[in-house]
Parts: sequence; structure tokens; C-alpha cells
Amino acid sequence: MSFKNIVRELRDGFGSLSRRRIESKNWRNCTLSHIVPDVASLDSITEGQWAHLPPELLLDIIRRVEESETSWPARTVVVYCASVCKPWRDITKEIVKTPEECGRLTFPISLKQPGPRDSPIQCYIKRDRASSVFRLYFGLTPSEEESDKLLLAAKKTRRATSTEFLISLVADDFSRASSTYVGKLRSNFLGTKFTIYDSQPPNDEAFHANHSRSSRRFNTKQVSPRLPAYNYTIATITYELNVLRTRGPRRMNCSMHYIPVSSIQQGGTAPTPISFPPEKPLLTSPSVKKAVTVCTDSLVLKNKSPRWHEQLQCWCLNFKGRVTVASVKNFQLVASVNSCDNVADAEQNRVILQFGKIGQDIFTMDYRYPLSAYQAFAICLSSFDTKPACE
Repeated sequence: MSFKNIVRELRDGFGSLSRRRIESKNWRNCTLSHIVPDVASLDSITEGQWAHLPPELLLDIIRRVEESETSWPARTVVVYCASVCKPWRDITKEIVKTPEECGRLTFPISLKQPGPRDSPIQCYIKRDRASSVFRLYFGLTPSEEESDKLLLAAKKTRRATSTEFLISLVADDFSRASSTYVGKLRSNFLGTKFTIYDSQPPNDEAFHANHSRSSRRFNTKQVSPRLPAYNYTIATITYELNVLRTRGPRRMNCSMHYIPVSSIQQGGTAPTPISFPPEKPLLTSPSVKKAVTVCTDSLVLKNKSPRWHEQLQCWCLNFKGRVTVASVKNFQLVASVNSCDNVADAEQNRVILQFGKIGQDIFTMDYRYPLSAYQAFAICLSSFDTKPACE
């Protein structure tokens, strides 16, 4: 049964819902990037008759909707359900699974959760050279209708000694004081080392532990309710210098500070946040960078070594049709493990993230567990910065 038919039956049973139709029209204008049911405070909305449906009936309705709408843009109706009122939101959050379990992206917090283990989530990136904005979309390739789902956007800013990519849920607001700000990527002077910062800690326990110890006031100006108090350092990307100017692709390593190497093994787990930080003022400075306990055996990713093709006279990797244009930016990342880590060969050779060019300013990005969409996007952004010392 479609979502429209379900709503029609409910309308017949509960009488006139004219006021609700007006509110629903507003919700239909919401997207994954604008609605955050994990942290949104909607208690002030008059819930009306929709909030008093029998829990068993409401659970069955939302479960049917979640199972029937598996891809965007149709999956927006799942977000609409979470926007109706608090009981609907609680049940929707209970039914919707993480990307690791279902392979789907639903709420904004899905972008901070690790992807599926078996098959990768396939996305693509559009680069706007004029505005220095990079947009991450969900899907195989751009559609003709331009109705693809925007997941994240980044704005490149050059500074005297570094380059920064500010990452947001929307493509028109990159302010760190905005509720849509999710993190940033910063390079060193040579563009050989990049640091990924997150606006929230890698897991909810770390947030509560650090938040309870935060008491110092830096100024009297009230902080915005969802302004991130810290930038958490979650990963470091390094590109090896090519001093001899030898031919070959870039060589890179990514150290994921809070993802243990055991996460790629059978039964291993990676940090999985379940919500954004609580919506309440914080007393600390928004410019402070904070670090929580780093894994002693953190996962390190390295680029998969390509092979030289004599006939084509170029370096080649098997992207399985997802990359069609040769570029120095193209790469595949696999786990870099030691013999003492007891990681199976299949897991060592499994591509966790691949990125490559398919057209003018269009690139594909496919990622899987234990990386999240945000982490994968930040790693790919590092490839867009100029690196004369590495090529």
C-alpha cells in the first residue's frame, strides 16, 4: 500500500485535517539536508489527532512506508513521517536502520555512520570551479532531471599557509556558526598533509564525557544552540613527497584515529554515532579543537598500487567501470595492516574507498564499512588540492 493510500484511509477515519494539510505542504519542501529529526525540537508543534494513533497501527504504517520507499527521492516520505510529531519521530527512528544494516541513507546522522559491509554506497561529486564548491550526491551518475539527492557540500578556501574545505549539509551556508556545519578539512603549507575535523566526537559516549567536563567560559556571548563546541581531529591524510619526480600515481596514507583495525575483521565494529549533539547552549569556545582517546591500533588506509599497462602506456586500476577518465586524482584505498594484525587476505585487498573521474568536473565516490560518507567525502576532497611536491 502506498503512502498516499495510507494517509487517505487515515483522513477518512479522523475527519477534517485541513490544518495538517498546510503543515504537510511545508514538510514536503524539506530534504534530508534540512530536517534533522535526531535533534530537532518539534514539541512546540500542536500534534493534534495524528499523535494519538494506536501505537500498533502507527508502527505498522511507518514500517510499510520504510520498506516500500527504498531510494531517493521517494524515500523522502520516511523523513516526512519523522516530521509529523514526536510519537511518529520516535517510532521512525526505531524502525530506520543504520547504513551498515540496510545500505540506505535516510537522516543526516546517516552521513556520520559507517556504510554497508558487503556492497558499497555509490555516490558522485560535482565540482564548481567558479565558486570552489564541491557537492556530494547520492546515486550512480547525474540524472537528466537534476533531482539527485544532495548529501554534503564543501567550500574551498585558500589561506596564506593552508587550504580549508568547510563541509556543510547544504550548498549555500558554510558558516561554522550554522546548524548545518558538519566539519572541515585543512591542509599544511605544501599540501602534503591534511587533517579531518568533525563537529562532533566519533561516538555519543565521548560527547557526554567531554561535555560534562566543559565548564570554562571564554566570552559572555551566548552560543548558538547547535553551534559545535569543538572541532574533533578524527583522521590524518598524508601524501608522500616525490622528490625525484619519478613517474607514477600519488601515494597516500589515511590514519583513521578512532576506527580500530579490528573493524574490518569479521565481527569487528567501528564507532557509530546515533544522534547529533543535544540541542542546548554550550559554554565553551567554538574555535577550540578537541581530541578524545585515540585507538592504539587505529586503522590505516593506503592507496592500492596500480600496474603499468605497456600498451596504453599508463598506470591502471580496476574500477569495475566506475571510472572512465584517466586522472592523477583517481585512487582506491585498502587497509594497511601488519602481519600481527591477523587480518585475512580478502579483507586486506577489499577496496574501502574508491574515487575517480568520469567527466568534466564529475567524479564518482564509492565507500563501504568502516568509513562514513562524511569521512569518505573529506578524504576525496584532499585529492582536489594542488600538490606540486607529490607529482
